[in-house]
Amino acid sequence: MLRLAAPTVPSDATLAVQVERHRDGNASLCRDSVAREEPLEIQLGGASLAVVMRTPGHDAELATGFLVTERVVSRPEQIVSVRHCSQARIPEAADNVVQVVLAEGVEVDLEALRRNLYASSSCGICGKATLENALAVAPPLEDPSRFPASFFYGLTEQLVAAQTVFSLTGGLHGAALFGGDGRLLAVREDVGRHNAVDKVVGMALRSGWLPLHGHVLLVSGRISFEIAQKALAARIPVVAAVSAPSSLAVELAARANLTLVGFLRGRSFNVYGARERVGR
Repeated sequence: MLRLAAPTVPSDATLAVQVERHRDGNASLCRDSVAREEPLEIQLGGASLAVVMRTPGHDAELATGFLVTERVVSRPEQIVSVRHCSQARIPEAADNVVQVVLAEGVEVDLEALRRNLYASSSCGICGKATLENALAVAPPLEDPSRFPASFFYGLTEQLVAAQTVFSLTGGLHGAALFGGDGRLLAVREDVGRHNAVDKVVGMALRSGWLPLHGHVLLVSGRISFEIAQKALAARIPVVAAVSAPSSLAVELAARANLTLVGFLRGRSFNVYGARERVGR
């Protein structure tokens, strides 16, 4: 049975700083908590794959989810270990390097993967090519699940209530995974919305839940193409958000049989892409 992973506040997710607060013309010095942002290098077999800017905490899930959404792995047995580097070129950076060891027989073309990562973030690639590449490695969904409109009522409130670090800092994005019965299964936070999604997906893989047929992913903010692509890779049929989807996310959803629920606020929302998945 899938169970909710209780929200926790990683010890290094925040940093205490001095701030000067201005209120009604008066200024005072005090301490405040801000979300920590640091680089994380993901290594495969000792070779550097990528560097992402993230909030420390759940680093193994982040690296695992990154490999899932980049279509390197799809099953937990394909990963032997994920751990922080015990020795780094700069000793104080050891906590910012994660080494992943893949199982024997899992082949990875590192150069091709790096080129794909670069192309995905490059402004010089046209939208059509980006869509074709996404669908080439993660085909359209064949997921018969359906959700009544009432399923989505109150989801955003559950996400906000579970964002423990956001409540302290006001500076983090959140991603939540819901089961088909409406239960909240997990929440992860990060300075990067895509990182929060990777943490959720990584947790799901490590728990043996993938593929995530019949589940709903909820993210804070908007639904970008990258978020939709990651959901497609994890086989999540519905992505919801409190804000709008981008044009490329809507195009991908329409072609990939993916449902996007935007502007989700209370009992109001818009449905894009595979609209038939949400009932009236």
